[in-house]
Amino acid sequence: MTEIESASDLREVAESTQARVRAFLSTTTQVASGAAPGAELSLLLLATSDLLGCGAQLAAMTDVVPAERFEPDAGPDTDVDPLRVALAKMFDGFDDYVEVVDPVLGPEVGHATVSGDLACVVSELTKGLAHYDDGHEIEALWWWQFSYLSSWGERAASALRVLQGVLAHLRLDVEDDVAQEAEYDALHA
Repeated sequence: MTEIESASDLREVAESTQARVRAFLSTTTQVASGAAPGAELSLLLLATSDLLGCGAQLAAMTDVVPAERFEPDAGPDTDVDPLRVALAKMFDGFDDYVEVVDPVLGPEVGHATVSGDLACVVSELTKGLAHYDDGHEIEALWWWQFSYLSSWGERAASALRVLQGVLAHLRLDVEDDVAQEAEYDALHA
């Protein structure tokens, strides 16, 4: 694990993390609002990939331990249901998927939704962001690290896999004559 030397190092990591969290939240909100027709899947794929890179950095660090052993109240939880509903409408036809619940512990299969996964990620990230915005940078970093390992990392990874799979199907599942025509055009261009 990466050792962080000081509180100022932790604050730098928190600053970087909050910027990536805000970028993910902004992209997800814009996509859910319908502001990116035709680019929804690509934008979410990029934003989720970037966020997972951020989460991997948090997981590689030594555990962040706030000075106070309690979580200050950051206010009420963000209502992510409107976001989840908007995404579910957008993902109609491929929102539901099946996944292995815990591949380390066994082959049990469960059901999930991309919209639910992304809403869960948004909910966890906004809790940390509320701490950050209240001036509790180390508490925010602790929350993002803890919740990455306990929930949002897994949900984001599952959503990413589905988004990538859907994009792959959209691009690769074409009729043979269409593929051959595109290949011919590419070779003779």
